[in-house]
Amino acid sequence: MTTTRQPTAGSRPTSAATGRRSAQIVHSGSAGMLLGGLLTAVGSVLPWVATPAGSLSGTAGAGLWTLCAGVMAIAGALIPRRRIALVHAAVPGFAVAAIVVWQLARLAQLSAMTDSWGKLLPGIGLVMAAGGSVVLIRVAVRLRHTP
Repeated sequence: MTTTRQPTAGSRPTSAATGRRSAQIVHSGSAGMLLGGLLTAVGSVLPWVATPAGSLSGTAGAGLWTLCAGVMAIAGALIPRRRIALVHAAVPGFAVAAIVVWQLARLAQLSAMTDSWGKLLPGIGLVMAAGGSVVLIRVAVRLRHTP
């Protein structure tokens, strides 16, 4: 003897499509956000400035901020809501871009003050952080324009 359960007034019918949608973690920008976040986070701990005397690590200064932004972007890649993921791509992307531009302007200023053009060069970490910010901004634009 089998009994069928009647839906109550407060319950919603569930279907396979509804269950799949709520269980889905990734969204259309997840892969790009993971790539941009990893580029930013890894670039944050690598050398940011190459000098004749050696290199300066990103974690000695603003690289700590970009490391936090990279982790924020990676976390946003795992959030299933598109609008929240858009914020998790745009805020770190623009913040890291601003930090990279500030660091490049500072390198140019120091080179001009000491008349040592070509001796202070951006390191691989600064380049990777810049690339990560470009990827994150591109993902934010794509998330903004997809329905």
